[in-house]
Amino acid sequence: MSSKTVFVTVGTTKFDNLITTVLSREVLEALSAHNYKHLILQIGSSGLEPDCSPRCGFHKIETFKLSPSIGEYMQSADLVISHAGAGSVLEALENRKHLIVVINDLLMDNHQVELAEQLCKDEHLYYCTCQNLLHTVQTMDLAKLKPFVSDKSKNIAGFIDEIMGFR
Repeated sequence: MSSKTVFVTVGTTKFDNLITTVLSREVLEALSAHNYKHLILQIGSSGLEPDCSPRCGFHKIETFKLSPSIGEYMQSADLVISHAGAGSVLEALENRKHLIVVINDLLMDNHQVELAEQLCKDEHLYYCTCQNLLHTVQTMDLAKLKPFVSDKSKNIAGFIDEIMGFR
């Protein structure tokens, strides 16, 4: 069995809690137990300078802040751990990636929870908060996830962003 890649994205936001949680020894070891050995972190507007030294079963850990397109990183990933932004979630699902959505429970009026809940209920992804990411990684059964099929995701994401005033 070859080693696998995890791609973590926070979009353009600052979600330091997600980055530090993923880089915790416990979460890295849980991911490594599933044979993930390469970690790519897109840290957005964070001021963090994460430790990228190989550890806890990971051979390579790398970070970047922003990119015009995260498509190439998403394509190379076997698992995506994403903030709950509609665009990132739908891009991962359209690329048929296994997905864990991490809700930022510090946000007020977090509409993103509803999208994640529905897509989880439909068995397309797992979702959690930073506090229970470790449990989610330890207990996930990615074989149970169903492919998401839609050719209208970009329209859906744009509509959600427009309603919420992000555009």
